[in-house]
Amino acid sequence: MAKKPVIIEHKVIEQGISEILSERYLSYALSTIMSRSLPDVRDGMKPVHRRLLFAMSQLQLKHDTPPKKSARVVGDVIGKYHPHGDSSVYDALVRLAQDFSVRYPLVDGQGNFGNIDGDNAAAMRYTEARLTRVAQLLLDGIDEDAVDFRPTYDGSENEPIVLPAGFPNLLANGASGIAVGMATNIPPFNVAELCAAMLAMLEGDIDSKTLHKLIPGPDFPTGGVLVEPKENIISAYETGRGSFRMRAKWNVEELKGGGYQIIVTEIPYQVQKSKLIEKIADLINNKKIPLLDDVRDESAEDIRLVLVPKSRNVEAELLMEALFRNTDLETRFSLNMNVLDGGVTPKVMGIKDVLQCWLNHQQEVLVRRSSHRLEKVKHRIEVLEGYLIVYLNIDKVIKIIREKDDPKAELMKVFKLTEIQAEAILNMRLRSLRKLEEMEIKGEHDSLSKERDELEKLIGSEARQWTRIKKQVADLQKMFGADTDLGKRRTRIGKVPGPVAIEALEEALSVKEPITVILSTKGWIRAMKGHGHDPKEFKYKEGDRGGFVIESQSTDKILIFGSNGRFYTIAGDKLPPGRGFGEPVRLMVDLPNDADVVDVEVYDPNVRLIVAADDGRGFIVKMTDVLAQTKNGKQVLNVEGKTEARLCRPVAEGHDHVAIIGTNRKMLAFKLEEIPEMAKGRGVILQKYKDAGVADIKTFNLKEGLSFKYGAGETQVPDIKPWIGTRADAGKLPPNGFPKSNRFF
Repeated sequence: MAKKPVIIEHKVIEQGISEILSERYLSYALSTIMSRSLPDVRDGMKPVHRRLLFAMSQLQLKHDTPPKKSARVVGDVIGKYHPHGDSSVYDALVRLAQDFSVRYPLVDGQGNFGNIDGDNAAAMRYTEARLTRVAQLLLDGIDEDAVDFRPTYDGSENEPIVLPAGFPNLLANGASGIAVGMATNIPPFNVAELCAAMLAMLEGDIDSKTLHKLIPGPDFPTGGVLVEPKENIISAYETGRGSFRMRAKWNVEELKGGGYQIIVTEIPYQVQKSKLIEKIADLINNKKIPLLDDVRDESAEDIRLVLVPKSRNVEAELLMEALFRNTDLETRFSLNMNVLDGGVTPKVMGIKDVLQCWLNHQQEVLVRRSSHRLEKVKHRIEVLEGYLIVYLNIDKVIKIIREKDDPKAELMKVFKLTEIQAEAILNMRLRSLRKLEEMEIKGEHDSLSKERDELEKLIGSEARQWTRIKKQVADLQKMFGADTDLGKRRTRIGKVPGPVAIEALEEALSVKEPITVILSTKGWIRAMKGHGHDPKEFKYKEGDRGGFVIESQSTDKILIFGSNGRFYTIAGDKLPPGRGFGEPVRLMVDLPNDADVVDVEVYDPNVRLIVAADDGRGFIVKMTDVLAQTKNGKQVLNVEGKTEARLCRPVAEGHDHVAIIGTNRKMLAFKLEEIPEMAKGRGVILQKYKDAGVADIKTFNLKEGLSFKYGAGETQVPDIKPWIGTRADAGKLPPNGFPKSNRFF
């Protein structure tokens, strides 16, 4: 018999699209604000961090127990409490373990947890983690009804709404996050200073100036120097909004011979050291900081950046001022103390309000823990009173248990016991009977009775509660005092820098001297001051002659292209003087003995070059891609076997075609765009040869035509069309009068 179809009634709700979007977006916004981005003012935690610490406490990963794999921790978090991706949870775990990211790490990480250079942590299967002592302060009392719990996303577990937070984590470690329509950014502070401020608040009301004396500014994990004016800091404390100007910590290291170098030992918070060095190197290469000659990273466990000035006459303060203006050696940390008040309401608070919220939370936690302990004590006292009755009537109790069908009811009737006492007596093991000594029972009873009275007084007196909290804060201050590793202030409070004369700075940054670079055919290089020299002035060693002569500035970088396809860089002011014959270029760069100098160019970041090997292969490369940072040079044109680099020609602005001629005296012209732009490689075939090689290359504008050297001057090719083709063609014989050297220049 066929089943009757089930008819499902659908209810259609008519609603405007704007109303639907408004409701859905509001739900999303509230979820982002409350469950993801903003920290709770009481424990300073976002849900992912709170769940991480709670999961680790459930795994018994204390500071004195062996760590477990991070993958195990992450698995528990996403499986039980946090229904999100494992990468986001692991990233949060990693940050809590990085001593350069958080002032007081909450996770003790074993393995590679990244570094200040910006390198990522190892995969979670390789690293291990456990809680730190600081994290255990946040969790202390979690099992003593100190806070409320709620069901997890699937209802299978319970999780804390907030942590007991016996540590002012929000201000101690700071927080940052972006929600919908609002954001938060809180710097870390020194716990000992926070405790001093809270002790002063517990003594009486304090103003913002007193608060600033106790907390002079943020205390970043990477140190540095705070140079923000006092008035701005006080205003930021009051309003919860502002910014803090941070500078790197540096000193001058004297060298032999009267020179010096600058050593940077601390960098601003959240600045990646590798990117900072890269930025400084770019400024040097682009001649934006001509006062600076070199930057080196000599860091080991501590930061040590070496800044080498151009000359001993350069003022260190002026050089650092230029770097502060152009790099992240100076940054600003924006303060936006937007937090969840009571875990529900977003609110921008001043630092005093945040501290008061933490103290209020500690009072609530103290009362709840005391009430929980009081219940335990009362229960134990009740049980002990029952034990005392058993001790005095042990034979009768045993007889009742052995002979009566309902010994529990009989015990309660005969000895007037409570149900709890009767249950405790019945659950006793026989071996415990020998421990029932009257003195021990009475001693424990008296001790617990005294504790009960103290707890009742504490719960009933707000003054006693604040006295206890005051002692808790004082103990915390002692634990993180200035004489401890964690407590010592890292960020130094510096003087606000005075105004620097812009004219003096600009003049120092634009110090240049015209020079003429001379490189002989046998590889001797030198620099003569000035431009426009008569070539007859140049003297060479016997048997040597002129090779390359270029005009530049002392602040320029000189590029040398070798037949091995490598580019080498020499600073203009490092060249030997032009009074003598100079020095072999191989002493200044690691140019192999079997390699020759193909070309010399002045570095210009806006210029492109055509590089080619003698087999006719080549490509276009930006000058920024050929700049070498070491004496070993930078491999750009890959050459194989007996093939060697033969040409390096700049691409002039506005040129759209290129002409190439081979040693077989065949010339070809084609569009410049047919040559690919690459950073390195072998390139493509520019002209096809048979038993020949490339001789010369020149770029030109098709409308203006192609010219070549003719006698003492130049002449124009009457009609270039016969030689126009496509890249990799063989070409045709050049026009009449073309130099026998097969050179355009």
